[in-house]
Amino acid sequence: MSKKKSESQPEWANGLRQLYDSVVDEPLPDTFKDLLSKLDSKD
Repeated sequence: MSKKKSESQPEWANGLRQLYDSVVDEPLPDTFKDLLSKLDSKD
């Protein structure tokens, strides 16, 4: 059943999902963590 669902999706949807998954797996850069902590401390 899941195979039929994947066949109905356009080809770019699979590539977009793979791109998203690779970005989500990236660690958060230290500079971004520092920025978030600075923004949190200004509250």
